[in-house]
Amino acid sequence: MFKKIRISHALPLVLLGMLGMITISVMTMAQAPNPTGPVMRFTATTANVSGAPDSVRIDVLSWSTDADRDQMVGAWNLTAVPAAASARGAAGAGAGARGGGAGAGAGARGGRGGGADAPANAPDAAAGANAPEAAPAAGAGRGGRGGGRGTAAAAAADTTPRTPEAALAATLQAARTVGYIWTSESAGYSLRYAYRSPQPDGGERIIFATDRRLGAWNDLWKPTGGATPTAYEFTVIEVHLGPKGVGEAKTSLTGKVTIDASAKTIALDGYSALPVVFKDVKRNTSK
Repeated sequence: MFKKIRISHALPLVLLGMLGMITISVMTMAQAPNPTGPVMRFTATTANVSGAPDSVRIDVLSWSTDADRDQMVGAWNLTAVPAAASARGAAGAGAGARGGGAGAGAGARGGRGGGADAPANAPDAAAGANAPEAAPAAGAGRGGRGGGRGTAAAAAADTTPRTPEAALAATLQAARTVGYIWTSESAGYSLRYAYRSPQPDGGERIIFATDRRLGAWNDLWKPTGGATPTAYEFTVIEVHLGPKGVGEAKTSLTGKVTIDASAKTIALDGYSALPVVFKDVKRNTSK
């Protein structure tokens, strides 16, 4: 009887404590920022491309760091190797070393097996060394094939880009996603670079880059007005905003990429002479 009375009195206290914990948790979740939301959002309308006018939304999830900026510059200047290419090269070199070692061991075992006949066959071996189609001994052949596979793997893995365009493309592909570009297309474009710098007039300059060319699989982004398209497999977008957060943007669809020495970032060469591709760019939200 006493045990039942104690439980009945303790139950309301337990429920009250649980209710308090739930209330605190809900309040904490309500006050915490949404980690998946954009830190800044832009809207714009396309111009001077075949699909214009089309509404565009750019969601920035996080801004690129100075280290990210330096990596892009290093790629264009061919002074930095993309992380993915470096990892592939290291793995290929390891495989090559293992293959070469195994092949050398097999060749050595073949040499031991034919050691008794070596003196008698020495003149023939010397003559065979100069023959263009001389076949190697069986043991050496096994060693050669092992080393060949390793060498081929290492050579195939050494895919370090040799042009600024290829190096930047590889670096963008290996970079983290920092935002998205949304248009009327069924899928968006991942931003792999989003770097901003304040301007003396109170405005802002922003460099975006994707690892794909806008309109790679459709005709919505073909330049109009006689502009000559570039052959980049990626897209660099340079945004110029005024003090009120309104401006325009131009792209590498027709503009060449360069390095802005003062801002130390990739940018568009001859920005003022390029056609506007994003007009009425507006900064909508900021955190």
